[in-house]
Amino acid sequence: MLAAVMDSYGAPDVVRVAEVARPRPRAGEVLVRVRAAAVTSADSRIRGARFPAGFGVPARLMFGIVRPRRPTLGSSFSGVVASVGARVGDFAAGDEVCGMTGIRLGAHAEYVAVPADRLARKPAEATHEAAAGLLFGGTTALFFLRDKAGVGPGTSVLVNGASGAIGTNAVQLARHFGATVTAVTSAANAELVTKLGADRVIDYTDGGLGATTERFDVVLDAVGNLSIASGRRLLSTPGVLLLVVASLGETIQARGNVVAGATPERVADFDFLLDLAARGEITVVLDQIHDLHDIADAHRRVDTGHKVGNVVVRP
Repeated sequence: MLAAVMDSYGAPDVVRVAEVARPRPRAGEVLVRVRAAAVTSADSRIRGARFPAGFGVPARLMFGIVRPRRPTLGSSFSGVVASVGARVGDFAAGDEVCGMTGIRLGAHAEYVAVPADRLARKPAEATHEAAAGLLFGGTTALFFLRDKAGVGPGTSVLVNGASGAIGTNAVQLARHFGATVTAVTSAANAELVTKLGADRVIDYTDGGLGATTERFDVVLDAVGNLSIASGRRLLSTPGVLLLVVASLGETIQARGNVVAGATPERVADFDFLLDLAARGEITVVLDQIHDLHDIADAHRRVDTGHKVGNVVVRP
């Protein structure tokens, strides 16, 4: 099969398409023919070995000290079941599914083998591109807003980085839960985030958060440019600061009204998000769609830090 592989860490050009062995599903696994996979900020960080401050050594130990231990990136995908391993009774060849592979990665390929209990059924109303794009940012936004901050009717929410993969979902989920939403993005994306549900937009290129005197019940930072101190200054009393992209020091210090940490990948959350998308209550924003052979271009777009929503590849 064809897969995007990298033999070293570095710029987007280290990723190339090559013939590799097709995986075989083991007991409890499903082999999926990938139709679309997201190229995320996490993929970009791993490829370039650019990890949040303090996470460099742990990440190298996990992903490979000198060169990548897992040469094929990609965790969020959508596709069609090709075959199933022993003891898999819930899926059959031809089923449309989507899911996330976690630290196993491997989704930037024509086929990926995934444990059956990490798969959700893709609704017919959602395209493969939308399903693949939804899960990474959607699960992160859902975990922090619902599970960690308890966002509900009457909550005031600030989303910093509102036009990215996490931010576009955070704006919509906060609005879905009944919150009023202030979005921080550029003026060029103001119309988009307003359509997604933002009540107000702050242009980060024109004074941004440094100029605001408002206070919010929940501040979600999807960019990583708020410190604990600067984020807390934006909070009402009581309020919750959600640091989606945090340094190791901030993660250790996060307690009380500050939350940081990894997002779990739960099928129940996939189903929740996919149902919202199928009913038109969440719009999956797609910035660019590339063929797998153009994987380096997809990485270049993510590296700009200015993608709007999601970048997706089609193997």
